[in-house]
Amino acid sequence: MRVIKDADQRKNEILDAAETLFTLKGFDKTSTNEILEAVGIARGTLYYHFKSKEDIMDALIERHTSRLLNAAKEIAEDKGKPVYDRIIQSVRALKMNQSGKEVLEHIHRPQNALMHQKVQKTILNGLTPILAGIIREGIEDNLFQTPYPYECVEMLVVYASTVFDGDMLDISQQEYASRAQALIFNVERLLGVESGTLSFASEIFEKETEG
Repeated sequence: MRVIKDADQRKNEILDAAETLFTLKGFDKTSTNEILEAVGIARGTLYYHFKSKEDIMDALIERHTSRLLNAAKEIAEDKGKPVYDRIIQSVRALKMNQSGKEVLEHIHRPQNALMHQKVQKTILNGLTPILAGIIREGIEDNLFQTPYPYECVEMLVVYASTVFDGDMLDISQQEYASRAQALIFNVERLLGVESGTLSFASEIFEKETEG
């Protein structure tokens, strides 16, 4: 007897199977037949939900981005944590884990520049209001002094997503570290805090420079 499943449930099953295969074998070396076998569905069912393997990857990227932003939002809204901790943890939540490695590599391929731009736009539009909300709380608590909380965060996110992205600028590890320190230095001034107040934020970049 054929099992009929909800469309969203079936779609997520396809995405889960594809993500596992993409991670284990890579996007290019994974065939649609392997995805079909992993899920146990007919080709027509696959194409009902996705037009192609590339369409599946697009959906995976969208799902990853949504999950990351939701995780960042959940952290930002946890008022039981200090403002500074929430800022750090919200930014860290946006780093793709090992399960998203193939997705991340796919995004950074030259032929996927438009997709990469779409992801950056989604992060910019999603993360900026999340962090701006925390900054506004910091202003109320007299931690920050700025009449432009949203604009400050927007500048930070745009700069960070460009310079530390890995595709836009060809910089050495030393240059990377220098720009990280410069960013913290300037963010302190944008937010109106004393020099050194946000030095702890350097831990956001330390893991990126290891290895």
